[in-house]
Amino acid sequence: MSSTQELYDKLMEIAFNYWCGWQPEVVEIFSDLDIALWREVRHNPVAFLKRLGMDSFSERVHKQAIESRIIYAYHRLQEYMAPQRGWGGVHAGPLKVRPVAYFSAEFGLHESLPIYSGGLGVLAGDHLKSASDLGVPLVGVGLFYDQGYFRQQIDAQGWQQETYGRAELDMLPVERLCGPDGQVLTVQVETSDDTLHASLLKVQVGRSLLMLLDPGIEDNVPDDQRLTEHLERLYGGGRRERIRQELLLGVGGLRALRAMGIEPGVLHLNEGHCAFAPLEAARQAMQEQGMGFAEALEYVAPRCVFTTHTPVEAGHDRFAPEMVCEHLGPLREQLGIDEKTLLGLGRVDPENDAEPFCMTVLALKTTQRANGVSAIHGSVSRRMWQPLWPGRRAHEVPIGHITNGVHVASWLAPEMRRLYVRHLGRDWAERIRRREVWQGILGVDDGELWETHRFLKGKLVEFVRRRLLRQAGARSEPADSVARRVDKLDPDCLTIGFARRFALYKRAWLLLQDEAWLERCLTDPERPVQLIFAGKAHPMDERGKELIQRIFRLSRDPRFEGHLFLVEDYDINVGRHLVQGVDVWLNNPRRPLEACGTSGQKVVLNGGLNCSTLDGWWAEAYDGHNGFAIGSGLIHRDEAEQDKREAEQLRRVIELELVPLFYARDESGLPREWIARIKHALVSLACKYNADRMVVDYAEQAYLPASGGCSSALPDEVDLDLTSLVRWIARKER
Repeated sequence: MSSTQELYDKLMEIAFNYWCGWQPEVVEIFSDLDIALWREVRHNPVAFLKRLGMDSFSERVHKQAIESRIIYAYHRLQEYMAPQRGWGGVHAGPLKVRPVAYFSAEFGLHESLPIYSGGLGVLAGDHLKSASDLGVPLVGVGLFYDQGYFRQQIDAQGWQQETYGRAELDMLPVERLCGPDGQVLTVQVETSDDTLHASLLKVQVGRSLLMLLDPGIEDNVPDDQRLTEHLERLYGGGRRERIRQELLLGVGGLRALRAMGIEPGVLHLNEGHCAFAPLEAARQAMQEQGMGFAEALEYVAPRCVFTTHTPVEAGHDRFAPEMVCEHLGPLREQLGIDEKTLLGLGRVDPENDAEPFCMTVLALKTTQRANGVSAIHGSVSRRMWQPLWPGRRAHEVPIGHITNGVHVASWLAPEMRRLYVRHLGRDWAERIRRREVWQGILGVDDGELWETHRFLKGKLVEFVRRRLLRQAGARSEPADSVARRVDKLDPDCLTIGFARRFALYKRAWLLLQDEAWLERCLTDPERPVQLIFAGKAHPMDERGKELIQRIFRLSRDPRFEGHLFLVEDYDINVGRHLVQGVDVWLNNPRRPLEACGTSGQKVVLNGGLNCSTLDGWWAEAYDGHNGFAIGSGLIHRDEAEQDKREAEQLRRVIELELVPLFYARDESGLPREWIARIKHALVSLACKYNADRMVVDYAEQAYLPASGGCSSALPDEVDLDLTSLVRWIARKER
């Protein structure tokens, strides 16, 4: 029999590993101890235990007979952490000695650690988690944002207000790293005018490690202490602020790994923010192996992988030449190159002194493997960066694609997990990439599948009611009008969800273009529809905020009351509830501006269907029967005309396909054709669009070839391009 203190210590050890966030049985331990406190601390297990206190913990453990569950969870974690488990135990090869260093400006692991703003961060978090499950040795490298991403509040006029709260490190599953002497580990990055300092923080993500750089220490001047105060500084701050963040991430990140005794065999740059890392790797190679810069780059580039996520030209960071020279002056001197050579690495035309320095260009020139995140995005990226390979046609540009996937355990409802165990086998999750595993779905009784989905929909309705009541109370709205509105939420009504950043190209407004049609559709007495919106607009995005305000006002319009809802403060938790409970996930970006878009993949796994434009992952996934498509994938040169046509197509799909199919019931009350479409979506999509498949693709196509500096997996012309660049640099060195 364990003492209360031993139980508390075991649960605290579990709390310091984000593994617990994708284990529903462990999450239930915390929520069963005190559901109100669990919600109050945003599901932060460390803050929960510290706030609960030993006396309350002891009382509740014994009252609820929870001791055996804690011990079982603790031993499950110990077993999980065994190094030889999973795919990587057999296939990881040299990565076991020198792991992958995965650089990203943001990581979306869990709502309790808000160092993410959108899809890029959530994708990075899912990448770490699946690498952990598979046993692929990988270390994440990122920045710590003291105030995280903003909390969203909608005021009485429907206008988004941003609020911030400073993180308390001792209340997070985060540890500050110290050296053998007990002193806090720090790194320094010199510029021509000053020095950036950062302490190192450690986050355990299953078997994967995430290392974060925190510049909020006294060694820095006040401005640099606030450099990563909140995530908006990365996407909305000044150019000087941004280049310093990216210098700290790329150069400081690689130095931090060395300070921790980690020698990576592969550098994976998740977007261009990280592109200074190969330059630091070249500097280290020169220092340790006596190479010149051209030789060092030839040595480093084959060991570097670059993933671009941005099909929008404005999304690629560019800096003025003088700013680059100022901040990379000391590094440039150690590399032994002049300013023109340095600047040429970030220019499409190295001889054009007027061209700004582009981080994506730097990444493409200093890495030997590059990819987009869907088939369409790979094609868009090849066209976008074709000028870097003059004389080649776009399809010959050496940028491939690895389509994104989602970490299934993080997004899957416990009820669906139990259904999969029952029908696919206890080890279904370990075999998730095999199509034949999912054939078992076809044998699931229609009634059981529909009952499970309807239960999850009921949970979503309760969650939305609870959030809307609390948020309306914060605005001091009349209780009777709020209750009248939220009580109309109906788990039997066709429910369409739309949740993402309110960037204009994602077109949250597309369904709202014809309000007369929308009223008829939503309020049909026989076949009603309800819409649930969620999402944040960047603090500097006035048009995005105006769109949120419009949706807020429509939700209070008597025509739509009880049929259209806006859930504020969108985060991983809100997203999790929505993808688990909606009938249909609406995604209507303007093609081809959605690089991938993975939220719909989460919906499929939870028994929902997608309705999307043929962009990103859906363009390669849709087969005519596993969801619904808006349009045929054509792009009109006139954006306004394209929007008009696709708004009409969307209305047609909802009115003529979604609504009739959902409400077509047999004598037992089941929508048989709808359920058949759910089953087909699972069989055709679940084996492909998961992060296990994605990470294995990266391991086989990039990490393992790169770990030996081997370029045999690439076309010969890629080697020739690197050789040409190296020869150009070597001539300048001479």
